[in-house]
Amino acid sequence: MGSESYQLLSKIATNDQHGENSPYFDGWKAYERNPFHPTKNPHGVIQMGLAENQLCFDLIEEWIKNNSKASICTLEGMHKFREIANFQDYHGLPEFTSAMAKFMSKVRGGRVRFDPNRILMSGGATGANEMIMFCLADPGDAFLVPTPYYPGFVRDLCWRTKVQLIPVHCDSSNNFKITREALEVAYSKAKKDKMNVKGLIITNPSNPLGTTLDKETLKSIVTFINEKTIHLVCDEIYAATVFSSPTYVSVSEVIQEMKCNLDLIHIIYSLSKDLGFPGFRVGIVYSYNDQVVNCGRKMSSFGLVSSQTQHMLASMLCDEKFVDKFLLESSRRLSKRHEKFTKGLEEVKISRFPSNAGLFCWMNLKSLLKEETIEEELKLWHVIINEVKLNVSPGSSFNCFEVGWFRVCFANIDDETVEVALKRIRVFIGKETKKKVEQVKRWQPNLRLSFTSRRFDENVLSPHNHIILSPHSPLVRAT
Repeated sequence: MGSESYQLLSKIATNDQHGENSPYFDGWKAYERNPFHPTKNPHGVIQMGLAENQLCFDLIEEWIKNNSKASICTLEGMHKFREIANFQDYHGLPEFTSAMAKFMSKVRGGRVRFDPNRILMSGGATGANEMIMFCLADPGDAFLVPTPYYPGFVRDLCWRTKVQLIPVHCDSSNNFKITREALEVAYSKAKKDKMNVKGLIITNPSNPLGTTLDKETLKSIVTFINEKTIHLVCDEIYAATVFSSPTYVSVSEVIQEMKCNLDLIHIIYSLSKDLGFPGFRVGIVYSYNDQVVNCGRKMSSFGLVSSQTQHMLASMLCDEKFVDKFLLESSRRLSKRHEKFTKGLEEVKISRFPSNAGLFCWMNLKSLLKEETIEEELKLWHVIINEVKLNVSPGSSFNCFEVGWFRVCFANIDDETVEVALKRIRVFIGKETKKKVEQVKRWQPNLRLSFTSRRFDENVLSPHNHIILSPHSPLVRAT
């Protein structure tokens, strides 16, 4: 497009700040160009970069068959068609917001209650994240965000709002814990750089780590934002994906046990991950701030959940017997799939970060890098995409400051495809290991020969410069 055409469009239409130029999204495009299919395209790219929960669709389908009246598009439910088709109140169907409040409470162990009148709807978590930014920040304002974090935050939080993100550096030396010290460092630097810090956004459970925050860390975070008088946005969209101990602790539970300014606390939720309904575009903002609720309610006009979706989900989420069965079975199946996949990684000596939640693993491939640089990480990622034919996401796209980490999703494919993926990984690691062994064999004899000949050449080395390398020398092992 020429410069004259560009002048006809807005800055949003012509800038590259959507975030699509990230390797995270490039991997998706590689899959879309050559998608794996067990019979039609068995050598295609397997999609392991998409955090979707497809393990319990059979339970959902069974419920739909047994509850046809929940849909206005069936004979049994058609009597509600006119009422639901004409409904457009941006407060939402009362039965839907009430059911959502109960479901959110159940997912959090029933240890906290949610007020249906504080539930704001939006088009998925993407819309909910953007809505809360519009309510809390002006263009140029900044939010702290601990690393590593979801690459889509650049799009969700910043693209149209013009909000800036300030990374809070976390690393594996303390299991990527969000410490008070790390928060203070990031906050102080932002202030020094004349940035207006409006808040902190955290994900719990974490994407990409697949871990949950403990109560003490959450209390420390709430204390920090309370002292700084900045907002805390808690992305809790993976709350029901916890499949092993420790149990999940929500910020809503923590603030019941300590004094803080509730006007600063906001939760993002959706049904995309916990129920596996990304296409239903059910995003929720739950705010303890009355002004945010009032403003967000008006903004929800731009991204309401369709009335027929609300109607069906209200019926489903009110079915307590079904919800209890689903949550229990979903956790069991996630645990089983996680165990199957991680055991496959362990068999080929691939380490991964210990996790108890989420739809993915955070695996460490640092040993395969020639050098510990982002460039080498991306080279390895290109090999995995183009040769191994697996779409995994490099850690650098999650703003991870340690190279060699990759997020790999395991809940969006069936058991047979998991086996194909693990087989490809085994073959790839086998080839890489063989290459390294051959390199060492070629290099070590030359090294010993070189130093042996020089040791006895008095014209080259003086007696003070003699160097003898054993096969166990660190220099030899460095290959």
